[in-house]
Amino acid sequence: MSSLRDKTAIVTGGASGIGLAISTLFAEAGASVSILDFDEAAGSTAARGIESLGGVALPLKCDVSDSASIVEAVGVVVEKFGGIDILVNNAGVANIGTATTTSEEDFDRVMRVNVKGVYQCLNAILPVMVKSGGGVVLNMSSIAAVTGLKDRFAYSASKGAVHTMTYSIAADYLEHGIRCNSICPARVHTPFVDGYLEKNYPDNKEEMFQKLSAVQPIGRMAKPDEIAKLALYLCSEDSSYITGQSFNIDGGYLNLRP
Repeated sequence: MSSLRDKTAIVTGGASGIGLAISTLFAEAGASVSILDFDEAAGSTAARGIESLGGVALPLKCDVSDSASIVEAVGVVVEKFGGIDILVNNAGVANIGTATTTSEEDFDRVMRVNVKGVYQCLNAILPVMVKSGGGVVLNMSSIAAVTGLKDRFAYSASKGAVHTMTYSIAADYLEHGIRCNSICPARVHTPFVDGYLEKNYPDNKEEMFQKLSAVQPIGRMAKPDEIAKLALYLCSEDSSYITGQSFNIDGGYLNLRP
């Protein structure tokens, strides 16, 4: 396994789903992990779970759409650990709708969290990395950023922004020793998927789960820990020659569908 020994990592949205898998694996690899999450209780639970495995975790309530909240959390992390080596911009919200069925309120909410939230984390944390001589940024994008998905208008737009911000950060901060890459997953089996099925298909959840799984040519959804393993590689020194790249992890969705 790639090592993050003596590294300090921030994972936004790190208390559940993909974020929790990343937080847990990073701690297992030796990093001190700060879990920035809007759900304070979930963050505390995640940190206790990591600590029970012998890892180091700091849960911090944080709203990535609120710059003051981010600045405060970053200050706590720097004070406790002395710096920040890794930032995983994972926090985000989903939305279902087209250009005409998505409300202005929902569109603004998705952009505020998924786009402005990433910007504000970068704005607060990149100077810390520059001051210390380098670091790694990993952005959680989506295949929605690189292909057309039905009923994902606002979400696709937000992930498209994250996708291109990755390239800008990689170009602008290369001379400061900062690498930046992104991951583009297809559907991942997270609590969001279970909640979506419970809300919209309470009487045939299993049938719909199988249909959603079959969309990927490999025949199933990704597991959060599979995304986490790619994240670990990209945030470790094992990938020191990789920057300004986007990695699809999609079970063949983009290239193997009939």
